[in-house]
Amino acid sequence: MFNKASDNPNPPPRLEIKPGTPVWIIEKENYGTNNYKQGIVQDILTSVGKHSRGIKVRLTDGSVGRVQWLI
Repeated sequence: MFNKASDNPNPPPRLEIKPGTPVWIIEKENYGTNNYKQGIVQDILTSVGKHSRGIKVRLTDGSVGRVQWLI
């Protein structure tokens, strides 16, 4: 299991994330907190292969955030 008390220092790369993937994200307003959100990826918004804070996605509920962990 992972410790959700701080952002993941090694978030998954874009190639591991596809629409339909269940993930934990951190929304921008919650950076530095442990307010993570679980959901299903609808769209991938980051075009690069890897990002230090995580790949930005939109979940099926409309939330936008950076992927910290795959479920």
